[in-house]
Amino acid sequence: MAIKINLFYPHLQQFTNYQEQVEVNGSTIGECLSDLVKRYPGIDKVLFDESGKLINYVYVLINGKSHYPTNLSQPVIDGDELSIALLLAGG
Repeated sequence: MAIKINLFYPHLQQFTNYQEQVEVNGSTIGECLSDLVKRYPGIDKVLFDESGKLINYVYVLINGKSHYPTNLSQPVIDGDELSIALLLAGG
């Protein structure tokens, strides 16, 4: 099942040769992220901690709707778009 993932930040795009959108396969958010990590080595260090859990500042949206905190078992269907954003603090 083809799912598009939007990567809004150059910090994430550096792993995809600066592509802002990539296509992955999966039927859940977790499966899509696993496929993303398989296709683009190194991006896992930005998305997951040492124990394999999604880092708490990684924010996933499905078709523009927030799913924070992210439930990796949340189903997705063909044609859905995931967007990965990083929650940033600062002033």
